Amino acid sequence: MAAPALAVGARLADPDQAAALPGVPDVLDLGEALILAGLPTAHLLVLEVTEAGRVVLELPRAEVGQGLTTAIAMLVADELDARLADVDVPLSKARPELLFNQLTGASNSVRSLYDPVRAAAAAARARLVTAAARRWGVPAATLRTQDGAVLAPDGRSASYGSLTVAAAGVVVPEVPTTPKPAERRTLVGRPTGRIDARDLVTGKARYAGDLQVPGAVPTVIARPPTINGTVRSYDAAAALAMPGVLAAVQVPSGIAVLAETFDQALKAKAALTVDWRPGPVAALSDRDIRAKLKAAQPPFLVPPLLTLTVDAEFDFAFVGHAPMEVLTAVADVRPDRAELWCAVQAPIVAQQTIAAELGLPQDAVTVNVVRAGGSFGRRLFFDCALEAAQVSRAAGRPVKLMWTRNDDTRHGRMRPASHHRIRATHALGQVLTYEHRVATVQTDFRHGLGEALTAAGFGVQLGGLSLSQAFFLLTEKLPYDLGVSTQLLAEVPLEMHTGSWRSVYSGLVRVADEIMVDELARTLGQDPVAFRRARLGSARGRAVLDRAAEAGQWGRAMAPGHAQGLAFHDEHGSAAACLVELDATDRANPRVTKAVMVADVGLPVNPRGLEAQLMGAVMDGISVTLQAGLHIDAGAVREGSFADFHYARQRHSPTDLQIHLMPPNGEPGGAGELGVPAAAAAVANAWARATGTSPRSFPINF
Repeated sequence: MAAPALAVGARLADPDQAAALPGVPDVLDLGEALILAGLPTAHLLVLEVTEAGRVVLELPRAEVGQGLTTAIAMLVADELDARLADVDVPLSKARPELLFNQLTGASNSVRSLYDPVRAAAAAARARLVTAAARRWGVPAATLRTQDGAVLAPDGRSASYGSLTVAAAGVVVPEVPTTPKPAERRTLVGRPTGRIDARDLVTGKARYAGDLQVPGAVPTVIARPPTINGTVRSYDAAAALAMPGVLAAVQVPSGIAVLAETFDQALKAKAALTVDWRPGPVAALSDRDIRAKLKAAQPPFLVPPLLTLTVDAEFDFAFVGHAPMEVLTAVADVRPDRAELWCAVQAPIVAQQTIAAELGLPQDAVTVNVVRAGGSFGRRLFFDCALEAAQVSRAAGRPVKLMWTRNDDTRHGRMRPASHHRIRATHALGQVLTYEHRVATVQTDFRHGLGEALTAAGFGVQLGGLSLSQAFFLLTEKLPYDLGVSTQLLAEVPLEMHTGSWRSVYSGLVRVADEIMVDELARTLGQDPVAFRRARLGSARGRAVLDRAAEAGQWGRAMAPGHAQGLAFHDEHGSAAACLVELDATDRANPRVTKAVMVADVGLPVNPRGLEAQLMGAVMDGISVTLQAGLHIDAGAVREGSFADFHYARQRHSPTDLQIHLMPPNGEPGGAGELGVPAAAAAVANAWARATGTSPRSFPINF
């Protein structure tokens, strides 16, 4: 690209060729499908070397706390032979030309960016070397790069910043532009602290709530008592008379109150008088929803003659995402344009939706992506940004809209409730069939991921199935040989706010599977680890399972009321096994005292970041298995904050928490969602062994 300083794009393949799809979709997982969908625009990733010597890669993904910017900076620095401290990874605003290549999700970011980022950095390095060779009149092949400079055999050196203008004019580099072989890497694979760690702990890191956009005033919204309720009428006179209150306007989701401070806005919101219409699920509570789910499941096949069966049914409650940073968005809507600032994982879809809502051309809407303090799938949806745009338009001024914790718990996205019916048949010590029937409240995929699968042709490839069914089939697989196995998904459409929650279907399906595997092992009189090992199809999976059993001392003697539990999960091109020890002597307050997580993710770009992800997965698994869930009472979410949505606290953390990573091999697999199913199922299996009662409803203490 022509530029005053060096800016190069990653060129991976001919876009027409890259868009070709395989004929058999079941050989791919979801991440690979998304990589295929994004290949035509993967070469639009751009890296710049500035005259000040900074290396800048504008990241078309979201940083939601998972450490992605650090991993990408490591790839760039290693490939470019730059200092990690000289690499900047700002987040890109919505870029519609990227099509399906700006969505953060499905444990796919490192997998999809690994090749493009290295290609861009390698292309930049080749041009910088060529520029130095021409300046010095020496063969480019005699030069080397180190710490942000090109070095000559005679001792001469030139910093990247001093070469960048000349390098921008290099059309054909005189050295190869291919990425380095693995043996020449010095940074990738080495445990590395986050590049933003100091900013995070000193408060320098900026979230949406920290932004000072001129004229943007604090705003909150009064919301209905039931899910998707609407305003029949309201009286804002008392609120408008309060100090600092600037306006009250109606939007589709409720009544927005604008004030000089958030404290004033919250107090004024409480002073509103609103007559609410009940929402469309106001007649439903947990028991009603569970009945609908049970009724939606197809019957089992008739078992073969002379076989025995093991049957089980499982219920999983709704679960909120509960990111630590509450949802916040800034919007400045004018008659002919709009600009927004928010943490969003699907900024292109956000831009399109907001433009349509405002009646503006898409290119008249700018969506600036800012870092987020947690997501777990929540920020795939941009409802806060859409509301901010609606309020700004109605009020005629910029706003900074904040959802309270209560807002997000009661009106935000939830992992759908589900019911599972499983039957396994066996005879003569062998499992013959395994049937898993899943019924969930319908998951909302209107955040771009479903569109990416459709655009890539997977709706057609999978026989015209719905997006949910396509997602289900691309993610759910049974890693064991349990005879003839089937997994079927049925969905119950209810007008509720659902969404992808960390591990989406696997956090439900694979947990039920792993509990059933333990029960089959007990039924057949076999050790659960040996039973799994004998039926795992991959050597990689067996190695991960063996490492977990060894590191966790599987089978050691335990006191009464204490027990071990173990589970395995294989997804995203990676594999994980988790072993936990549980103290259930107080059944109302069980405690995981030890957790050992083992993972094989291929090449861990930053092992320290991976360890942090897996630690979080352990805590998520403990939470949703033992105590964290949401009740529905007459169309309303009962819980409202961390006071009654009982996510694990520090006192619930295992005092012995170990993360073991298998030796690097191949390319990176996915990691962000990998550990949750294994951790959750391990806790459930430990509970069963400690109490003698296999759990059937989750969370157990609800």
